[in-house]
Amino acid sequence: MKAIYWSSTVIISAFLFLSSYSYIFSKSTIQGIKALGFPDFFRLELAILKLLAAIILLIPFASLQLKEWTYTGVGLFLITALIAHIKHKDSIFIMLLLVILMGVLIISNIYMNKILK
Repeated sequence: MKAIYWSSTVIISAFLFLSSYSYIFSKSTIQGIKALGFPDFFRLELAILKLLAAIILLIPFASLQLKEWTYTGVGLFLITALIAHIKHKDSIFIMLLLVILMGVLIISNIYMNKILK
């Protein structure tokens, strides 16, 4: 049970780290966010929030309530990212990846609750 929890949590955290990195350094990501009409500070705020979420999910001794709010925030991010990619008319591969990540996030949350409760 712990292996499933940690595997799924590491996958989500790795995605968040990579996404945070791309929000700061990837020219195509920066241009995509601008094309959607978001200001530059919003991109940086999202990058910082993703970085914090990745760290919180990986901290074993973080409180259950903090982790639950983190899962909620990441879930909302994934939903809004899906909507943004649909609006931006990106490839179906990106949208499929986001749906898979939502499933991994749900699995991580379910197993965290089984382990910690």
